[in-house]
This record gives sequence, structure tokens and C-alpha cells, in this order.
Amino acid sequence: MSTKTDFQKELFYKDFVRREDEFLRAPYNPEIEFYSTIKAGDVEKVKELCKESFEDKPGLGRLSENPLQNLKYHFVVTTALVARYCIQGGMSLSEAYGLSDFYIQKADKATKVIDLTRLHPVMCLDYAKKMRRLRKNSICSKPIALCIDYIYDNLHARVTLDELADYVGLNPSYLSRLFKEEVGCPISLYIRRQKLETAKNMLIYSEYKPSEISNILAFPSQSYFTEIFSKYTGLTPSKYRKEHFQDTLTIRDES
Repeated sequence: MSTKTDFQKELFYKDFVRREDEFLRAPYNPEIEFYSTIKAGDVEKVKELCKESFEDKPGLGRLSENPLQNLKYHFVVTTALVARYCIQGGMSLSEAYGLSDFYIQKADKATKVIDLTRLHPVMCLDYAKKMRRLRKNSICSKPIALCIDYIYDNLHARVTLDELADYVGLNPSYLSRLFKEEVGCPISLYIRRQKLETAKNMLIYSEYKPSEISNILAFPSQSYFTEIFSKYTGLTPSKYRKEHFQDTLTIRDES
């Protein structure tokens, strides 16, 4: 495959993010307050909002003639939206999607509607409690917050310390020390981890080949990508996809 230009890589990366957004749209008008409350980590308010049975939630469309299957589909969509809101609130991709996978798998095993109505508040409160802890532990300065946003917006490129320092108007050495103090790791390590987390999700939720993902996320080479991905996850990209891939195209059709 020919090497993509920086502009092409940006387009492919943005396209992946856009398609994630399309997949996570609910088939009914979502209750913004509900998802925002979970994102804010307001556990007590989430408890109040979850008093209403998931089965009786207004606005649930008919995605299946089978009541149990219908509720399972809505549980998948709700969990995906909760995960996305929490990611926007600062939860890591791995934790948000890991929780999502866990609860969707539990929902898939449900044999009665009551199982899902009981699981729904448990899922919501689990996310809310984790967001509350996250907010307590993730207070950082404006320059570091700007750096993190810039990194997420440019995972398709090779972001450097000098580039970030110029972006936030700080001396590179000072920014490097500040970032490590507030985030807990060097900037280069943080960028690598975010690229690898994104690569994990692209392997699961897209049809891009490992070689394409390596190129889109601006790794120096496919062999380097495979090497550090294997060290990070314990699996090669191909094996990771085989073990974690979910048929998201089918889910899109059903929703």
C-alpha cells in the first residue's frame, strides 16, 4: 500500500471518529440530561433517574418484535452512548469500552426482561461512580488540558514536545516537567498510549487493516507498530482483532 500523505491520514482518522459518532446515535431522541448526569459523576441524581424502569423508558422504539431482544438492542445503544459521554468527560478509551463490552456481554446473556431492567441502573451507576472518582483525580492546569485536547485531535500526526510547547506558549522543558507532574508520565509516553488505545478501537470498530492503521496513526513503520502494540496488549494487531472483533456492521443494521 502506498504511503498516505498527512492530509490523507487526517481524513482517514477523522472519518473513523465520524463513523463512530454515527454508530453511537440512538434510534430515538436521547435524554441529554440523563447522559450528562452520568458524565458529571452525579451518583445521587443518577440513582433518582434510574428509579424509572428501563423497560418503561419513554421513547423506546421497536427494534425487534421480541420484547427481550428489543430491550437488548436498546441496552446496547444506551451503553454505547454512556461510554461515549464518559469518554468526552475524560474517561480513557480502554476503560470506557472495557465497561461497555462487559455490560453488553452480560445483557446478551439475559434470558428475561427483568434481568435487563436490573442491569441497566447497575451499569449507569458504575460509570457514574468511576466518573466521580475521575473528576476528583484529574484536576489539571489549562496548558495541560489544551495539550491533551491537541493530542487527541492530532493522533494522525507525529506530535512533538516543541509543537505542543509552541501551541500553549510555554518553554518546552517547563512544559515537559509540568506535564509529567500533572499527568504522571512523559508526553511521549502519553501520546504513544493514546495512539495504541485508538489503534485497539480501530481494530475492533473499523475494517482498516493493521498496516493502514499504522499509517493513519503516523507510526514510523508497520513493524514498529506491531512491536509496541504486542508489548502493550500481549497480542499482535491481527490476533487482537480476532479475539475482540465485534460485528458492528450488524449492530448498525439492527439499530
